[in-house]
Amino acid sequence: MVDTDRILDVLPHYIVLLLLVFLVLAVVREFVGDLGFAVELLIVLAVTFAYRPVVQRLGVAPDSWANR
Repeated sequence: MVDTDRILDVLPHYIVLLLLVFLVLAVVREFVGDLGFAVELLIVLAVTFAYRPVVQRLGVAPDSWANR
């Protein structure tokens, strides 16, 4: 069975993460120009992997992330 409370708990973070990825890519494209798929993929991965530790350090992570 699906735990809807957990999904609703993390959904805002996934939306913010998606928007953050688009924002970072837009800023990089504006200042640097087109970097190519591989470099942009690395930027997306860096933002994605850095998001959770930053959010946890700021103290705004959902409770379901505390045990993992």
